[in-house]
Amino acid sequence: MQRKGGRRRNAGEPDVEAVLDELYATPPPDFVSRREERAAAARTAGRAQDARRIRAARRPTRAAWAANLLLRSRPEESRRFLELGQALREAHRTLDAAGLKELSAQRRSVVSALSRQAAQLAGETGHQLSEAARQEVESTLRAVLADPDAADRWAEGRLENSLTPPSEFPAGPAVTLRAADSSSARQPSRPAAKRAPADTRAKDELAERRRKRQEELTRAQEAAEAAERRADELRAARTDTEEALRRAHDAHDRAQQQVTGAEQQLRSAQAELEHTERERLEAEERDRAAGDALAGAEREARETARHRERLTARVR
Repeated sequence: MQRKGGRRRNAGEPDVEAVLDELYATPPPDFVSRREERAAAARTAGRAQDARRIRAARRPTRAAWAANLLLRSRPEESRRFLELGQALREAHRTLDAAGLKELSAQRRSVVSALSRQAAQLAGETGHQLSEAARQEVESTLRAVLADPDAADRWAEGRLENSLTPPSEFPAGPAVTLRAADSSSARQPSRPAAKRAPADTRAKDELAERRRKRQEELTRAQEAAEAAERRADELRAARTDTEEALRRAHDAHDRAQQQVTGAEQQLRSAQAELEHTERERLEAEERDRAAGDALAGAEREARETARHRERLTARVR
């Protein structure tokens, strides 16, 4: 399917869209590590903008991931499902009661079948869906049928959270209108008038109960989504601090190695200094001894010369 709002990739340009598609098809437990790996690769390649887009991706819930997986793994069934939603909404718009009846029957069976396929696909990856998650997948599929905006979001294949359908499928009012018209034609007006208030009250009470349940579900989903976003932010922050800690450890190790080398050089220099000092002292001692010997030899030479001169004088 062509992504809504997509753009063509220039020749040689890294396909960040493909990376995002890959991420949203990744099982949720592996999402954060895969996202950080892809973002780091983009940063290393000098693609800062792509890295920011990848880093901004939020981990989907398990139900949203299963709905994304269904779209990508069953493209033909997904296309027909989107067409069914268009047909249902068109039948409602034109108040086609016969068409609504037929399409509504298809809706129930198709939603059930696709939710089972989503659960099966998730199980094949080793990540089973709980019953609650499978019901969220069904809720998403019903929303896709009833709401064109929900259909567009699912067609992107990048849901982060499950979708919630309207409390009443849009086809409901059209069916009720046709049923009321035919009933009025067949029944006397007075009994119908007596039943109307009770029917209205029952419908109002049912609608109110549904509305309250929907509000509770919405609040719970919003709280879960906020907690998940906060957890993602904390995981990303933890990744940054771990990277900074690793760099600090590396710098400390390098400095320690330099200190160790300097200490070894200092010990070697000190040993060399002590050795040369001993040699200097020994050389000075030898020099003094040589000086003393020279002085003695010179005195002896002088005395010998004087003695020779005296002997020479006597001979004459």
